[in-house]
Amino acid sequence: MITSRQNAMLKLVRKLAERRWRDKLGLFVAEGEDLVEAARAAAIEPVELLVAGENVEPALLAEVSSAAHPPRVIGVFRRADLLVGPTQDTGLALWRVGDPGNVGALLRAADALGPAFVALSEGCADPTGPKALRASAGAIFRVPTCAFEESPRPWVALVPRGGAPLAELGPDGRATFVLGAEREGLPGEVLAECDERATIPLSPTAESLNVAMAGTIALYEASRRS
Repeated sequence: MITSRQNAMLKLVRKLAERRWRDKLGLFVAEGEDLVEAARAAAIEPVELLVAGENVEPALLAEVSSAAHPPRVIGVFRRADLLVGPTQDTGLALWRVGDPGNVGALLRAADALGPAFVALSEGCADPTGPKALRASAGAIFRVPTCAFEESPRPWVALVPRGGAPLAELGPDGRATFVLGAEREGLPGEVLAECDERATIPLSPTAESLNVAMAGTIALYEASRRS
């Protein structure tokens, strides 16, 4: 039973709250029974498992948790055990999407409307960070991820206006949908690399969609054509 704040495993969990330590050690923390069970359902076992009242004092586990309501279980996992893609012809390529909630939500959409992959550029939020993990609802353990430039063609840029209607997507729906951060969108050099541009028709009073919503709609459109 862990009874000291100075325990090495608790120190590791604290470190992994920071991206630089996750990058350095290749480890991340999943908090809560639902996430740990999602990992195990995908045949991914934790390197370490802390269970309140079994091998660690509940108050100490609560101290290292990032959740609003401290979980009963915290698992430490290897990034190398996650799926690497792309392993499908359809997916999302995210350009500097820095909000972890959006990254997690897009992983969840890829899981629900796939099979699909999620590609991430430099500057994207870490999908293994605590907020992204919670937003993914366990999809991080089922959806393959890869680097932005590894996404298969064709690349379809989702732009708020000026593109072809999304409903005119090719007959089989296979594409990498390229999305940018909400404020900045996609820069010219990325748009120039794309094969097509598509727009989700909106009401005249709407300016744009949240990036997670746009990606979800694109995956739905692709899934119903596959």
